[in-house]
Amino acid sequence: MTEPSHASEHLSVEDFDPAASSLSGSVDPLVMAELLSIRSSIDNFDATLVYLLAERFKATQRVGILKATHQLPAADPNRELAQIQRLRALAESAHLDPAFAEKFLNFIISEVIHHHQAISQSHSAVAATGVVPVPSSDGQGFVAAADAPGGSSQGPADGGTHPQ
Repeated sequence: MTEPSHASEHLSVEDFDPAASSLSGSVDPLVMAELLSIRSSIDNFDATLVYLLAERFKATQRVGILKATHQLPAADPNRELAQIQRLRALAESAHLDPAFAEKFLNFIISEVIHHHQAISQSHSAVAATGVVPVPSSDGQGFVAAADAPGGSSQGPADGGTHPQ
């Protein structure tokens, strides 16, 4: 497995070569064709996972906003424990290593908590400054509405509006 690329250039799905392999030319063409066919299915699963995670994080962002609005803690240990137990049971029934499933969910939970903490801090800043944060274009945090692409430089005190 290789280290993730952190190149500053934006890569698109079209840049992906589904036939990329260090085995090309050194393996029987029929074996290579079967390998590429199986890998194509794996690529489809990976794409589905990415889109599912994106939708999951959109929902957890809504949870984070609700928690911040009502000054609830970012973490919910009882919920997290119940989710881990549930996911382990699902993994067992799906014949997936429950320890792997737990590690995966723990990683997701830690990211969600991090996002909830950022949302809570943003809501605290709103209370202190009156400036409403909006998600950054890279989805990795928040920026003031005036700093967002297409954002207004005016705040509520001077006639501006905040995005909903």
